Amino acid sequence: MNAPAARHGEADSPVLQGLWELLRGGHEEILLSPYLPACCAFLTHVLLCAPFLALDVLGSVCPWIRSFRISSEAQPPLRRWWDCFWRVLFNYLTTVLPASALFQNLRSPTLPVLAPSCWQLFVEVLACFLLFDLLFFIWHLSMHRFPWLYRNIHHVHHQNHMTFALAAQDASSTELLSLLLLALSSAWVVGCHPMSEVLFHLLNSWLAVEDHCGYDLPWALHRLLPCVGGAPHHHIHHSLQRGNYAPYFTHWDQLCGTHIY
Repeated sequence: MNAPAARHGEADSPVLQGLWELLRGGHEEILLSPYLPACCAFLTHVLLCAPFLALDVLGSVCPWIRSFRISSEAQPPLRRWWDCFWRVLFNYLTTVLPASALFQNLRSPTLPVLAPSCWQLFVEVLACFLLFDLLFFIWHLSMHRFPWLYRNIHHVHHQNHMTFALAAQDASSTELLSLLLLALSSAWVVGCHPMSEVLFHLLNSWLAVEDHCGYDLPWALHRLLPCVGGAPHHHIHHSLQRGNYAPYFTHWDQLCGTHIY
């Protein structure tokens, strides 16, 4: 997927090349650290959840904000946010961090000199999303169809009948690890440039948070792209405990007859 300019040793996009050199400059040891993916995944998740925590707090006194909530139930109390935070942190420290570090060491990633072209960046990120969406759909459907998988892996996530942003990663350590490995594997199979992989993980984290936020906001992605299910789509899954198994797009659920409106 490399652009012709890249094959001749020239950057296709000066902006992307400048950004890539800024990231690489003197930071290669950090960027190649096997512990970086898990640490960044946790910190990114918490930071992306912060605006929705603010909405939940303000919604307790502002009816206008509450009007955007999908469920008629009250906002989750701060205690639920606090308990969820510590559960997710514990799972990351005890399971996700060491396992993902081992996976990264097996991958032996390298940092190329050139940044990707704009087209390469777009294609690789889109390909990662399509592949991850398929892998997640298969895994998620399996966890619901096979009772043993549901009881031992997935039921923890479904303790949250009312979705809120931080609950996107409120799952058993096994499930949390499996989702991170699916994301890392998707980027590895596609053969992403590291910059494409970083963008994919950032967007993936944001969409997971948006899916669980519990708000149907006017600027949400599902209002702009009809192929995306968004928070209402996933709220139905948590409410009914079935259907709408794909994380972002709706085509696999429609093709397999598991789409619920």
